[in-house]
Amino acid sequence: MSTTTGDRRNLVSNASTMTTIADAVVEFAKGRRKAGALLLGAAAISRRVPGFGTAVSIGLRVYRRLG
Repeated sequence: MSTTTGDRRNLVSNASTMTTIADAVVEFAKGRRKAGALLLGAAAISRRVPGFGTAVSIGLRVYRRLG
């Protein structure tokens, strides 16, 4: 059984969105409400713009490391 490119793209997109949601849950658990809300919004946008949630998550980590 083979998968098509579209199926793989959907799988990667869904995994990326779920990872961003998991990051948001961790942020809420640590008491970082603004970061959690930002990541939840990014996860919603990444359903339409693939990779957006991942980019925001990485950007948030870089911001914290530099700040």
